[in-house]
Amino acid sequence: MTTELLDRIQSPADLKPLDRRELKLLADELRGFVLESVSRTGGHLSSNLGTVELAIALHHVFDTPHDRIIWDVGHQSYPHKILTGRRAQMGTLRQQGGISGFPRRDESPYDAFGTAHSSTSISAALGMAVASRNAGVARQHIAVIGDGAMSAGMAFEAMNNAGVTPDINLLVVLNDNDMSISPPVGALNRYLARLMSGRFYAAARNVGRAVLQHVPPMLELARRFEEHAKGMVTPATLFEELGFNYVGPIDGHDLDALVPTLQNLSKLSGPQFLHVVTRKGQGYKLAEADPVLYHGPGKFDPAVGIQQAKAPARRTFTQVFGQWLCDMAQEDERLIGITPAMREGSGMVEFEQRFPRRYFDVGIAEQHAVTFAAGIACEGYKPVVAIYSTFLQRGYDQLIHDVALQDLDVTFALDRAGIVGADGATHAGNYDIAYLRCIPNMVVAAPSDENEARLLLSACYRHRGPASVRYPRGAGCGAEVQPGLADVPVGKAVLRRQGRRIAVLGFGTLVQAALGAADQLDLTVADMRFVKPLDHELVLALAASHDALVTVEEGCVMGGAGSAVAELLNAQGLSVPLLQLGLPDRFIDHGDQAALLAGLGLDAAGIAASIRARYAELLTAKAA
Repeated sequence: MTTELLDRIQSPADLKPLDRRELKLLADELRGFVLESVSRTGGHLSSNLGTVELAIALHHVFDTPHDRIIWDVGHQSYPHKILTGRRAQMGTLRQQGGISGFPRRDESPYDAFGTAHSSTSISAALGMAVASRNAGVARQHIAVIGDGAMSAGMAFEAMNNAGVTPDINLLVVLNDNDMSISPPVGALNRYLARLMSGRFYAAARNVGRAVLQHVPPMLELARRFEEHAKGMVTPATLFEELGFNYVGPIDGHDLDALVPTLQNLSKLSGPQFLHVVTRKGQGYKLAEADPVLYHGPGKFDPAVGIQQAKAPARRTFTQVFGQWLCDMAQEDERLIGITPAMREGSGMVEFEQRFPRRYFDVGIAEQHAVTFAAGIACEGYKPVVAIYSTFLQRGYDQLIHDVALQDLDVTFALDRAGIVGADGATHAGNYDIAYLRCIPNMVVAAPSDENEARLLLSACYRHRGPASVRYPRGAGCGAEVQPGLADVPVGKAVLRRQGRRIAVLGFGTLVQAALGAADQLDLTVADMRFVKPLDHELVLALAASHDALVTVEEGCVMGGAGSAVAELLNAQGLSVPLLQLGLPDRFIDHGDQAALLAGLGLDAAGIAASIRARYAELLTAKAA
């Protein structure tokens, strides 16, 4: 693949002198480079192939990083990264010590705002626009929002605020990649987009308003005529009512439409809204045909495409949940499955196919998902909300006030709990134990393996009231999953190994690492199963029969499961030595899951080393 033009682009300044023909050639080279690069490292592909021309046009027209561009959702920003001096680092994408798969302020001055949780761009851009206005700094603020992010209420809250904020420079670019480019999105719409984004149109509209303001009936007639004239070919009315000047839709792969439209919009003040239509996977036929498959692939050969992998020897926790959900739905017609735009990621594809009337994807709207489930529970149904741990953070108020306060029967299946690997800190589920266990009425379960996951899902589903089951990304230890829908008593732990002097209380999948450490040091190991309610009886029995306790969890130490044990010991007036092992008080960056856990001392060797360091005298006395 030749990259003659791309080789010359060291920063967006190198885009400025390129003519339209060269920009189109650059787009071809950039798209080829994105495909080749992601095929070697893995990462988000479909969405980035769709934003090549948009990234080029934005950096060609605007003066970045003085002008601020915010990419939302951030996984569509690879072309932006390449054009802003990080091409040579793309080989380290999402790897430990390498660049992030999302925009990060500490990675580049061109990354104006960190985005990985969606729908934040308009709020952030509006804040920047107000700050620039108040400081007397002339700059543009562009929020590129797409990939379903407009389904979140936060985006509309920001637009509602922006529409009545005076004297700001704000451009919202809706990257619409869910609809095909139909015939109307062609020459006529290109012409209208250029016309409506031009100064002449804006001036004519303002003059008309000034002339007609003294004749209210005529002004209202003119306003309605304008809305209907634009509405015949554009969905403008909603955004116009929010105070934005709507432009589009235009073809987001047509630089002859994008560049002049953006140039015109860059000269206008006030809230502007540009609707561009792109295609996920653009330019790579396999990704165009199946953008979901190519959304976030691992390494693959672009000439061959993604090959159907052999069934893994070990099932993932997501697969265990998906099968359990179908089995429980078959038994209980009251079960309703809900996900906020994570059907594939949460393992709900088969459930949707088998129970379409009981499946609800509410879009990227976590707050709504939680309260929607609460409403369903009010009427006697049993909703199961399948949601990533990190995304439930966005529905926390609803979790407390709409579910727990009313003690409603909602089950939360929390995928991606703990370290997640390549997606890094923004997607890591490190805080759910701490933020859930403080909520009254909430049950918090943490299965140690795949079979335990099925058991605890059934137990929490049958529990009357709010309950959650947290499990990590990927496969477990390979435990055989027993068929059926058996459960276990809520709040009861199980002893996995009897040792001497020191007892380890394991929460979640780190029980396996704790067993490995216990074999080296002859320790007792309990699989606690539940963080809340905690098995007080077993904890106090182990405290009485051992010289020291250790807690192990793949979650933050502060406020976590170890803190629950410490609170119990303190309440009982016990002074048993307690070592709390878990995630430190810092954000964990991207990298390989196993390597990250080992680096944090949460593999078998690390757990054993920490116990030796803290309880050396006890271990020595045991050996003697």
